[in-house]
Amino acid sequence: MRKKRLNTQEIYQDLWQQIINFDLFPGARVTETELAETYKISRTPIREALKRLEVEGLITIRPKQGCYVRQVDIGLISDYYTVRVALEAMTVELACEHMTDEELQEFADDWYPANLKTMRYELDHIKNKEESFHTIIAKGSNNPVLLEYLQNVNNRIRPVRMLGFPDEKSIRDTYQEHFDIICFIQQRDVARAKEAMIAHIRKSQDIARTVTLSQLEQYRRKHPRRRR
Repeated sequence: MRKKRLNTQEIYQDLWQQIINFDLFPGARVTETELAETYKISRTPIREALKRLEVEGLITIRPKQGCYVRQVDIGLISDYYTVRVALEAMTVELACEHMTDEELQEFADDWYPANLKTMRYELDHIKNKEESFHTIIAKGSNNPVLLEYLQNVNNRIRPVRMLGFPDEKSIRDTYQEHFDIICFIQQRDVARAKEAMIAHIRKSQDIARTVTLSQLEQYRRKHPRRRR
């Protein structure tokens, strides 16, 4: 049986995952021709997938040179986090006004910290769930423009943000912090909800920065020939 060829969406998702996991290292060069040979497909869907990754800030396309995985710029990432803090503070303020009690109770149940004691989880699932937490609150703000801006910022910091769970303690802390934020929104306590959200993001930023630098250095030692 002939193996099914990947479509543009599947190629995009595969490349996205490789970038997030550092399988495609920051600064690495890829070309449409190389990828077409790898995926056994024409260059058109490859080109479309690469354009989407460029829009999301994960790669840079240089005419006649190829595509390069975006370098990790800690200073720029910090600037994005500063913008994210302002956006997330606004989302919780509006969520206090617009999210229903029923929505919030279901949300709180999903992040109840005690559930971790009996729950089996995959790290990738936790990472995706952490991002969805912020998306749910942004959607609950009832402001689609705010959601769009926040998603754009998250796309820019995702490679670093996905490294924010170096150990089990970080996962437990995240569950507790998320649960606390939801509880403050349930209480319609705008000030405490914003304070808790900002503290959570700042902590995430510090962890991500440390882990990123550590993992990049470890990778360089293991794969010296792939340095750019």
